[in-house]
Amino acid sequence: MLAGGAASRYGGAPKGLLEVGGRRILDRVIDSVAAVTGSPPLLVANAADAPSWRPDLKTVPDARPGFGSLGGIYTAVAARSEPVLCVAWDMPFVPSELLRALVDGATAGKFDAFLPESSGRRGLEPLCAVYGPACRAAIERRLDKGDLKAISFHADVRVGILPLAQVRAFGGGDPDELFFNVNTPADLARAEALWRRRA
Repeated sequence: MLAGGAASRYGGAPKGLLEVGGRRILDRVIDSVAAVTGSPPLLVANAADAPSWRPDLKTVPDARPGFGSLGGIYTAVAARSEPVLCVAWDMPFVPSELLRALVDGATAGKFDAFLPESSGRRGLEPLCAVYGPACRAAIERRLDKGDLKAISFHADVRVGILPLAQVRAFGGGDPDELFFNVNTPADLARAEALWRRRA
């Protein structure tokens, strides 16, 4: 689980500790991930107090600090010898069924990276995806060049995509909601409204 970033748009407050529907976003994401992996996720976070957020989790700082989301993905990949499921900690509506489809798709297709298609600007959601060991060297090369786009290394690995039509089958069917992340107080208000509607 990726908890990187300075949360500058939220005044530096740790976004995953905010509550949606009376529960911390962090806890919601952990539940979704653990339902698929069978164990609590690794938490990639640089804050000094991060280990206290969920003492039952193993918490590690960025292996290469200052490299944004791609640096967080790299840290998760470098920490494991097997494929890893990466999910941003500020996405309160990612359902476990979608995460299971990503894990299954990555395994069945023998892909190095397996991502869901989205309706966002990149067309893919790299902060909710599966990354295999081959991504480590590919990401390292991009970091060394200062190319920090979260999908910059895709040309160097085998990439599979969960089509948008399949993504829509999960959690209410709207990718904008499934991958909605909380960056600002306005986002939190919208997330609360979405939660009430979905509940």
